[in-house]
Amino acid sequence: MEEIILIKLGEMVLKGLNRNVFEAALIRNIKRRLNPLGGFDVKIAQSAVYVTPREGADLDAAVERVSKIFGIAAFSRACVVKKEMSAILEASAQYLKPELLAAKSFKVETKRADKIFPLKSPEISARVGEYLLERYPHLRVDVHDPDVTVRVEVRDFGAYVHGPALKGAGGIPVGTGGNAAVLISGGIDSPVAAWTMAKRGLELTAVHFASPPYTSERAEQKVHRLLARVGEYSGRMRLFTVPFAKVQEEIMAKCPEDLFTLIMRRFMMRIGEKIARRESCSALITGESLGQVASQTLQAIVCTDQASEMPVLRPLIGMDKLEIIEISRRINTFDISIEPFEDCCTVFTPKHPRTQPRLPELLEAEQALDCESLIGECVRNAVLTKIYPNQ
Repeated sequence: MEEIILIKLGEMVLKGLNRNVFEAALIRNIKRRLNPLGGFDVKIAQSAVYVTPREGADLDAAVERVSKIFGIAAFSRACVVKKEMSAILEASAQYLKPELLAAKSFKVETKRADKIFPLKSPEISARVGEYLLERYPHLRVDVHDPDVTVRVEVRDFGAYVHGPALKGAGGIPVGTGGNAAVLISGGIDSPVAAWTMAKRGLELTAVHFASPPYTSERAEQKVHRLLARVGEYSGRMRLFTVPFAKVQEEIMAKCPEDLFTLIMRRFMMRIGEKIARRESCSALITGESLGQVASQTLQAIVCTDQASEMPVLRPLIGMDKLEIIEISRRINTFDISIEPFEDCCTVFTPKHPRTQPRLPELLEAEQALDCESLIGECVRNAVLTKIYPNQ
C-alpha cells in the first residue's frame, strides 16, 4: 500500500501574486530537510504538497521532520489509491484498520478537489460509511464526537485516505522574510525569540557573547545545543562567538556600577550590528520582555536602542515568563536553557542596577572607554561556527 505525506498550506494561500515565491521556498526547505533520509519526490498542486518516498526512504523520520518545517499548517500520513470507488473503499477499511478495530464510533469526511470525479463529497462519505459498517459491524456512526474520523480526499494525482491531520509548525517558510541576527544567550528567552522570528520567515545568524575565563567552554557548548534545537525549525545557521571579557573588565573598572549592565548591552548592540551588516542582515533580534529584569524597563530599552541604527525585533516584548517557558518546552529548548552554566550577562551583574536610566548619563559614562577600539577588537576576533539542526 503506497504511502505519502500530504501537506496543507497555511497563510501562504493568501499571498496573491507572490504566492509562488513562498511555495518555491517551502519546497526547497522540505527537500533540504528530507534529503538525508533518502529520496523523496516533492510537488505542489491545489494548495497541497505531496511528499512521495522513493525506495528505501525513511518515511517515519520524514514525518517527524515535516512537523518542524515552517510554512506547513497541517499534514497527514496518507494512503494513495486510484480514483475509483472500489479502491477508495478497500483503502478506507484497510489503512486505518487498527484504529477502526479499537474504536466504537466513527465518521467519514470527504474533500473532492477533483470536480470531474463522478460522485460528490456527501455521496463518497455515505458509500465509505456503509462499507465500513459492513466490514466493522461493532462500529456505529457518530458525526459529533467519533472515536475515529476517516478522511478521504480526491485530488489531481489520486485518492488519499488518512486519519486526522496533524498540526504543522505554521508560519511562513524560512528565507522568505529576509535575514536577521539574533543575540543568543544560554537562557530561556533568546532561543524562543529566535524560533519566533524564524517562524515569520527570517533566516537567522546568531551572535553569542562569551567571557572566558569567567564563562566556561561548557557554557558555549550549551549555546550550540540550543541553536541546534532551534535549527530543527529554522534550518542551519552561522554562529559568531564574540570574546567579551575585556569589554566587561573595562566597563567594570571605569564606569559606575549601577550602569554596568546597560553599558554592556549597548556594546552588545553595537557589536551585533556590525556583524549583522557584514552578514547582510537587516535587523537584530533579542529575547527581551518588557519589565522582566532591570535592563528591560522601557527607559532601559530606549537607551539600549540608541546604540544601534539597525531595527531591533523583540518578539517576546509583551509575553510573561510563563508564556515564554511554555514555548521553550514545546520546542525542547527549556531543559538545555536551565542547565547551570553561567553566561556573560550573569557573571558581571551589579548589586543594584539602574532601572530608570537617562541617556546623557550613559553617554557621559562611556566617555571613559575607547569604544571603537573595543568594538573593533570584538568583531575581528569573533569565531564562526556552523550550526546544523539536530538530525
